[in-house]
Amino acid sequence: MSQTILVTGASSGIGQATARLLAERGFTVFGTARKPDSAKPQGFTMLALDVRSDDSVHACVEQVVAQAGRLDVLVNNAGYTVTGAAEETSVEEAKAQFETNFFGSVRMVNAVLPSMRARGAGKIINISSLAGNTAIPYSAFYSASKFALEGYSESLWHELRPFGISVILVEPGFVNTPIGEASPVAARPLAAYDATRNRMLAAFGHALERGIPPEQVARRVLQIIEQRAPGLRYRVGAQATWLPRVRNVVPWKVYAAGVRKTFAV
Repeated sequence: MSQTILVTGASSGIGQATARLLAERGFTVFGTARKPDSAKPQGFTMLALDVRSDDSVHACVEQVVAQAGRLDVLVNNAGYTVTGAAEETSVEEAKAQFETNFFGSVRMVNAVLPSMRARGAGKIINISSLAGNTAIPYSAFYSASKFALEGYSESLWHELRPFGISVILVEPGFVNTPIGEASPVAARPLAAYDATRNRMLAAFGHALERGIPPEQVARRVLQIIEQRAPGLRYRVGAQATWLPRVRNVVPWKVYAAGVRKTFAV
């Protein structure tokens, strides 16, 4: 029987590439977007979902189960980044960042767990980031949301293991997606940060252009789904693989200098 997979944030980037690849491999795939009617057909079913809304989350999961009869794998991918200095970012903007990137994943997990526990099987794949290990300057709350997702997922791994449910973190480095172009900028810029912020945004844009294709992340997700007993963390791309290792062995000052050079700050 084909597994049923729900991929959030599937209108572009990693989510779209993942849903498309899984559909091509014969899985029953549902993708989501806040405005699914505007998404181009990709060979999988698109559903409306706003991960910031409890009602929307429950309606989406119920629709999947009603159409497919079950849900085997959840891929939490929906997210965005607010750029700007931490001081420039209002508490409201920071909360909005967490509502999507962190609490959106929490809502999705809570919605799918009852049926997964009842069956004694399931996989929850949370798309994290290298930013969940190494904070990105001028993206403090995006980084914080990914650090939060890391800690939450690790705790969840322990809690759900007795029920036969796997929790997996996928940690890509820079990925060539539109996330940078679609990133809202903090609404109250301060002149003191202008020069450094602009250099960082330019460096970040170049890093994304040179990043791995989203299809590479999609292939890793496919490998995880096909594994009987996947591990907790999977890093995708050279940067995501070696940077955390370097951080563990070199002095902070040396590592931090490399981060500042990367982001031109």
